[in-house]
Amino acid sequence: MTEQHWTPANFQSSEWVGVLQEKYNSISFPLDTPTESKFLKSPPAPLPQTDRSPPDRQTNKKRQEFDHLSSRITGTGLSGADLAAGYIREKYRNNNSIATVKQASYVALSFLHFLNKTGTNLYKVTRQDICAFVEHEQDRGLKANSVISNLRSVYTFLNFLVEQQIQTQAILSKKIHLKLPDSLPRAIPPEHITLLLSATSNTRNRTLILLLLRTGLRIGELLNVKASDIILPERKILIYLAEKTDQGRVVYFSSDADIALQEWLKMRNQQKDYLFYSSKREKITYAAARKAFVKVLERADLSHYGYSIHSLRHTFATDMLNAGLRIEVLQQILGHQSIEMTLRYARLSDATRENEYFRAMTVIEKGGHHASHRISTQLQAVFEEKKLLTSHREKLSA
Repeated sequence: MTEQHWTPANFQSSEWVGVLQEKYNSISFPLDTPTESKFLKSPPAPLPQTDRSPPDRQTNKKRQEFDHLSSRITGTGLSGADLAAGYIREKYRNNNSIATVKQASYVALSFLHFLNKTGTNLYKVTRQDICAFVEHEQDRGLKANSVISNLRSVYTFLNFLVEQQIQTQAILSKKIHLKLPDSLPRAIPPEHITLLLSATSNTRNRTLILLLLRTGLRIGELLNVKASDIILPERKILIYLAEKTDQGRVVYFSSDADIALQEWLKMRNQQKDYLFYSSKREKITYAAARKAFVKVLERADLSHYGYSIHSLRHTFATDMLNAGLRIEVLQQILGHQSIEMTLRYARLSDATRENEYFRAMTVIEKGGHHASHRISTQLQAVFEEKKLLTSHREKLSA
């Protein structure tokens, strides 16, 4: 039977509205402006539930989080709270991840509190006030990368105020720059990995550690994995929204992680949605996962080495590079937006550098070349950009 096609041209305006209401039961959404209210006098009912309900729940959760953050800011009654709420709203409308919106909200509110304590506000803020805020953050004992991250958020907030003509462009000139120590990611050597796994007797915790070690997932991403996101026959996990980038990807897991996972799946409560849960929560928290990892470190007598649960991700990246995985592929698996971030792991892979050196030198000594080892176009783009930036800085300083 051929499906009937219909268009607005086939109906009078009143009939067209009736068809829409009958077919879609109308659509519900908030009216943000008087203009919208003028043309839409009554919000229609919500759409019926479909197979796409999970994204709808995700959207509702994001909206609820935004409303909470916005109310928290405006509820302070601080000078400029309305501007900060507008800034957070823009972040939300630009579809930034909820983690980004939370961070922006936290820094904006901290900045407002600081300005209030020092007797000034967003309308009168100066470069000296920003310097004082940086010192205040340092005095709180924050690490250098946290202070730098907060400073960037402050400048993003100030840029919003410039666009709203609350501040002048001068506030963005001669920005404050802090130097971040060029620390390398810390990977766990194989002998310590053996001790770590030997000290992990709890099935759930062993599965959690092995999945982090064999997939390269961020801890927050793994804690958000549901049992339905796992494709056991293909040893895959579907990540619908990455923790930092809001982009989906697929990760894979090894045979030892597969054995541990299947053992955990047999034991876990099948009524629970999330892969890792607790007796009181639908999923375990980062604090609970970290606590479990710290206890394993203590049992393995590895506490004094300074490993964190994030070291498992660094170890995965280092091991994969040493095993010959191309860095462009590793970038996709790790979910890095920039290949420069992945290059930080490449500095760790001594075995890879050594092998590549002797492979290349063998080719050179034979007087030939190998087309399959041409430089990555992505890497070349990074290098060319760095060259241009260096050249530009040299011209400015000349």
